[in-house]
Amino acid sequence: MKKGVLLVNLGSPDSTDVKDVKKYLDEFLMDERVIDVPYLLRAFIVKGIILNTRPKRSAEAYKKIWWEEGSPLIVLSERLQKKVQELTNVPIGLAMRYGNPSIKTGLDELASQGVTEVLLVPLYPQFAMATTETILVLAEKIRKKHFPQMSFTTLPAFYNHRDYVRVLSNSIKNELEDKEWEHILFSYHGVPERHIKKSDITRSHCKIDGQCCKTPSEAHRFCYRHQCYETTRQVAEYLGFEEGTYSTSFQSRLGKDPWLQPYTDQTIEGFAAGGTKKMAIVTPAFVSDCLETLEEIGMEGKEAFIEAGGEEFHVVSCLNDNKEWTEVLSRWINEWAATEVTTS
Repeated sequence: MKKGVLLVNLGSPDSTDVKDVKKYLDEFLMDERVIDVPYLLRAFIVKGIILNTRPKRSAEAYKKIWWEEGSPLIVLSERLQKKVQELTNVPIGLAMRYGNPSIKTGLDELASQGVTEVLLVPLYPQFAMATTETILVLAEKIRKKHFPQMSFTTLPAFYNHRDYVRVLSNSIKNELEDKEWEHILFSYHGVPERHIKKSDITRSHCKIDGQCCKTPSEAHRFCYRHQCYETTRQVAEYLGFEEGTYSTSFQSRLGKDPWLQPYTDQTIEGFAAGGTKKMAIVTPAFVSDCLETLEEIGMEGKEAFIEAGGEEFHVVSCLNDNKEWTEVLSRWINEWAATEVTTS
């Protein structure tokens, strides 16, 4: 059996044209693990309401951050893939959960190189139903239909892996070392509260009450909320941050159902209104900079902070193709490649 790796990121529209953005949003929002309601209701919400208004607005947002080479998320993912390939001896493929290149395309390319055992690497530090789980479910569906000769293993969530914590901490330290800041906000992508409870394998632990994430439990293996707070805690500890100088929030909510709180936009405005003049933002739910980090935080967040009375607002870049991160990811892959062949 020949081993290979498939790096999988979120995805992006093919262009900033409204039709391409609409196609991307349709695939993304119709995912039952993103909007987890019955199909007919989901179709009504997405196709009957959201896709009639949001694509044009989203297209304008993408235009603000689009690079000459294309979507920042795609370009940065390709750079990561190339650098990891240079440090490994197994084929490294790249795919997106939504849009192009698709997971099937990525597996096709690996299969063409004779790969029969694939390490799936969801490029998300924390596990969530709407990120890691949807990648694994779709990949397995595609494997059974098109690549029955293949077997999969999966890189576990690495939110608390000491190498990841070190790399993330160093990237924050290096980017902020010549800048003054009064508060650093760790902003994670938001999910509905019901996703946390649906992912609770104990069916009883997750109460989202301020204590359950601190109480040891098997549920934490798949608890996005716990994993976000744990990433913040370990990075703050590694960097020696004092209590009160950092906090955690969640961004990008949709609809009226309760999402994880506190909300990033309200938190940013609240600090500025409370007298904070210099603020730094880290976005550890994302490995690659994308619309949510570059536009939602870097542009909208900054504007809100300044309008509410703040003065300096700095967004720390994602790990992207950071040399230290590339070396760590490559080492994880090489360690897996050196193990005996397994199946799953």
